[in-house]
Amino acid sequence: MENNMIQLPESLDGKTILVAGAAGFIPHTLSEFYLKLGASVIGVDNFITGSRSNLDKLYPYKKFEFFEANIYEDLPDFKNRSIDYIFSLASPASPIDFEKIPLEIMRVNSEGTLNLLNLAREKGARFLEASTSEVYGDPEIHPQTEDYFGHVNPIGPRSCYDEAKRYAEALTMSYHRKYGVDTRIIRIFNTYGPGMRPNDGRVIPNFINQALTGQDITVYGDGSQTRSFCYVTDLVNAIHNVMFSDDPTPFNVGNPDEYTIKECAEEIITFLGSTSRIKYLPIGEDDPKRRRPSLGKLQSISNYKPQVSFREGIQKTAAYFRDLAQIQGRNDFKQPNL
Repeated sequence: MENNMIQLPESLDGKTILVAGAAGFIPHTLSEFYLKLGASVIGVDNFITGSRSNLDKLYPYKKFEFFEANIYEDLPDFKNRSIDYIFSLASPASPIDFEKIPLEIMRVNSEGTLNLLNLAREKGARFLEASTSEVYGDPEIHPQTEDYFGHVNPIGPRSCYDEAKRYAEALTMSYHRKYGVDTRIIRIFNTYGPGMRPNDGRVIPNFINQALTGQDITVYGDGSQTRSFCYVTDLVNAIHNVMFSDDPTPFNVGNPDEYTIKECAEEIITFLGSTSRIKYLPIGEDDPKRRRPSLGKLQSISNYKPQVSFREGIQKTAAYFRDLAQIQGRNDFKQPNL
């Protein structure tokens, strides 16, 4: 292996990891990943968008501990605790949240990130800021590379998230430069999989739930805008690689396979054997026209490559939503062709 390649630990036994937002979709999957590597994991969440059911997978692990807290108000008391790694994953990230809780999104990414960085400084912990592809806005270059500064509307309906994440990145780099905090930054592209909220408002859960119930699949605009969809376990592997790299500057993480929104809807209808039809609605303001990560930077120092195909990921996600509907007593979900 080349000298600049990431050396991943085989075990994290004896290490303690703090995951902010642990009841969320990506964070609870990440937490289980590290519990399986032998780490002790401390989860923190205030359940503003996180699900208590996501924690049910974590409680059986003896090394998992959870605190209900709002990280932008006050962190739990970790005075006598050793913490080796901190993952800043607490921010709501769905379009439906931008209208409902914009100030909470801005506060968790500013004051909350500040609190976590201060904790990392105090504990000598490595800190990872989970940023987003939204920092690129409606990009003028394609695919997006980490050296692109973005094309963001600072006062648009998505700005509470876009600009808050841009600020969180700047804050993270400022702590790295001024205080020498050991920091990492990731920019997460569209991710899906079990553990998402059924009413998430994002493309994959919307389309799957509509397909499973035979409703019209609602596509905004003409469906020509593109996204790159990454299955959650692949994303966690990418995050793991970045955390154990030596580079404090941002890394794109995701899957480079690109689909138009219309293609995505058609694939889901086909995969699930649905009778749904596509219904076109007006597109939202500042909706990105194209979105695909360049993974060249990460792949130049790691062996990272997404493993889960779009079809396999859709089938696993559809099965999760179907089972969740049965638990909740709904009977309108149809058996997908899995």
